[in-house]
Order: sequence, then C-alpha cells, then structure tokens
Amino acid sequence: MLQVREVSHRYGTTQVLDRVTFSVEKGELFGIIGPNGSGKTTLLKLISKELPLASGEIAISGWPLSELSTKQWARLAAVLPQTLETAHGYTVKETVALGRYAHQRGLLPAWTAEDEAAVQEALAVVGLAHKMDAPLERLSGGERQRAYLARALAQEPQLLLLDEPTNHMDVSGQVRLLDRLTAAARARGLTVVAVFHEMNVASLYCDRVLVLKDGKTAALGAPADVMTPALLNDVFAAPVVRQAHPAAAKLMFSFVPQHREEKTPLGGLRPVFLADAVVLASPRPLRVLSSALVGAGFQWATHFVNRQVGLDYDCGDAEEEMRRYLKRHGFSPERTIGMMTAVDVHDAVWLQEERKGCSAAVLVTAGVGNAVDAARAWRHQPAAAKPGTINMVIVVDGTLTEAAFVQAVMTATEAKVKALAERSVCDPETRTLATGTSTDSLAVAATQTGRSFSYAGTATELGRTLGRLVYEATIEALDRCERRRGKR
Repeated sequence: MLQVREVSHRYGTTQVLDRVTFSVEKGELFGIIGPNGSGKTTLLKLISKELPLASGEIAISGWPLSELSTKQWARLAAVLPQTLETAHGYTVKETVALGRYAHQRGLLPAWTAEDEAAVQEALAVVGLAHKMDAPLERLSGGERQRAYLARALAQEPQLLLLDEPTNHMDVSGQVRLLDRLTAAARARGLTVVAVFHEMNVASLYCDRVLVLKDGKTAALGAPADVMTPALLNDVFAAPVVRQAHPAAAKLMFSFVPQHREEKTPLGGLRPVFLADAVVLASPRPLRVLSSALVGAGFQWATHFVNRQVGLDYDCGDAEEEMRRYLKRHGFSPERTIGMMTAVDVHDAVWLQEERKGCSAAVLVTAGVGNAVDAARAWRHQPAAAKPGTINMVIVVDGTLTEAAFVQAVMTATEAKVKALAERSVCDPETRTLATGTSTDSLAVAATQTGRSFSYAGTATELGRTLGRLVYEATIEALDRCERRRGKR
C-alpha cells in the first residue's frame, strides 16, 4: 500500500531524516515512534506531500507521489495533522462534510446519498453523531480532534495518516477513539500510518512500528519483537521496564525514575499484634507478589494484615468483607495485603536473618485445620472454602526480578511442604501426607533497593536462606498451635 525507499530530508544544514526505508501493507495499522526531533512529523509531511520530496522515493498503491495531483492524492489518502486551526462558523457536520471534496465533480457539485452516508458513518466512528449540529468552536480540544478525524475518514481514503491522533484527549477519549478507529480500519481494509507519542498506545494498537532515532531507523517490526527495554532505553535515553499487559496479549512500558528511594530498613520491621490480627507495617511501599484475599497478584504495599476469624466464618463475599474490616481499622485496602487465618494469630512466628548481601524475614501462622494433599485433592467433596490455617509473609531486603519473585514462591512452598511432612500432618480425607491447607496464603515482598537478585531458587544463596527460614518458622508455628490445642 505504501512504499518508502531511502527517504532523507534536511532543514538547511540539519539532517532530520537519513535514508529511511519501510513499506506498509493494506489494512495494517503502522506506528511511528521516537523522541522529539527524531523526524516523525517530517516523515509524515513528506508522505502527505506537505513537504517536497528531495531524496528517495515514496509511492502509494504503486503510484509515485510525484505523479499524483492534489485531488488524486486526496482520493487515495487523508491526513490528520498534529495541530489544526478551528474553522469558526462551521458546524461539526459541515466540517466533516469538507472531507468529501475529493469526490466532488464540476463547479456546482450535488450532495449525494453516498456523501451523506460517508459523513454519518465517520461521525459515528468518532462518537460525535449527537453533536453534528453543534458549532465546532464550542467543542473541547479533544472533540475538535475527533471532528477533524471524522473529516479525514469521510474522504474514504485507502491510506490514513495521523500525527498524534489522541492529542488533547483524556484517557477515556483516547481508548474510545482508538478502539473505534481500529474497528473501522479492519472493517474497511483501511491502512493507517500514525505517529504516536505514547509508546504504550503504539504497543496496544499497532501491528508494526518504526522506531526513529536522530532521523534514522532504530528498529522496524512487531512491537513485541522490537520494543525491547535495551532499544527504548537507547532511543529515549531513559531506563524502561517492559511488562505483559494484564488483560491483552500486548506489552506495557514504564519509565523508571532516576531518583533513589530511601532504603527500607529490614531490621525495623516487627510484627504488631491486635486483638484479632498480626500486622507488619513498612515505612515505605514494598513490591509484593501475593495470593492473599486482598492484594493478590503484583502490588506495592505498606501493610500486611493476617486476620484471625472463627472456624465457622462464612461470608458470601469474603474479599469485600475483608476490605471493610481493613477500612474500619485504618488500613488502606489499596496498599494492604489482607489474609485470613483460623489459628490464633498470637502464635505467629517471626524469624529474621540479617547479613551482608542477603537479609530476609518470615512471618508464619500455621495449623492443621483444612489440611489437604494437593495430589489427591480431587477425592474431596466440593465444599465452601473455609479460613486458611497456613499463612506466610516473606520480606527480602533487595531487588527481585519477576522470575525471582516466582521462584521465591516455589522455594517457600517446598519448604512448607517439608515442614508438614516432618510433623506428619495428614489429609483427613485421603490419610496421606498433607501439602498445605485448602486456602493457604503467601506473600513475597521486596524492598526493591540494594542488591539485585535474578533468581531465588534453592540453588541460590537467597533461595537457601528463604527455604531455611520458612521451614523453621512453619515448624515452630505448627508446634505452637499444637501446644495451644493441648491446653484446651
């Protein structure tokens, strides 16, 4: 659909594009990203014939730009610049109707049913059908941007060029517009080439991206393949973290601030006992991977609350009830890891090891209620989940990778299973050794300062430390629970 070959451009003595080459297939949503001054807008202006092409070749559907008249180009392509002057005195519909110019013939062209349908469809795509009679100048900046996009769509082009199409829009407006634009492009077979300032938008919506740096091609390909942290760090001169999007098979990117967080002293952490809970409070947020009732998944948290409830606890929405509990006691549910246990929280065990380069701590409550053998859990009759009895919080003084977080969970689970085996805790249904209880909770937290740990399996120093601490704390917690039961 679009071919760009060896395109270069200068402003005076300044080289802004240097032999850029790429092609875009029909129906593709193609993104151009790069820092300010990298040549993104200049490239779009060359494709749209706003700037004369002095070096290289550009063709649309096989037609060289030099052979296309203004009207011929307008039938093939439409453009939405980064900034537009508001046309005072026009309604939204009248503004969009200007996009039909390329299809008009004669000195006094008649307005046809095809023209009307194209305008109505374009207004619907951008979500402005309800404001078609409103004066353009009364619209917000984001709405005016959508109106001009509708004008470009009303041209019914084969190629749509967009320079930061979500400029002046809030988040909801961006999402609605890009979702509608993508759907419309797929339905029409429309080819879209767009400059994006926000790399997350490019990752979410583009089939391929061209990454520019100093007017040269830094990368070209699918976002997942070429938008690596190393490349983006080099292009944008700032450290970038890449993560999987939680809801779409796409990637997300975050810039990492350069200021250093003050170190969270692990030695200052101590469990505090309430009447019905044991609490760990950190002066600064910790990065956490958790299976807890509140705060599951990856989170940043300052508090860890392990709440004791009765064996007969039954609630239709335990998570919501736990959130209400946290609020009543002055904890923010958005910054708290909340667990429930059926054992007495005053039997919790806190073990801590501080040494140069590898310091960690573990808080464990453990009992034998709801014991289950995970390998034979299928033999159990379905039943309502009851409060768990083995809950643990692990805190590491250091920076963990995502792999290290997951391996720490594995190491802790293996150490817990070993402790249960040592105390011959059995599944009452299968009469085999239990591997845990039916609703155990685990949270692994890290200060994300200081030494970096890429792994936390038992082959590593950190993994061995965690395995021993979890094992010893679980053994002691089980013994305390048994002693309490013996006193009843």
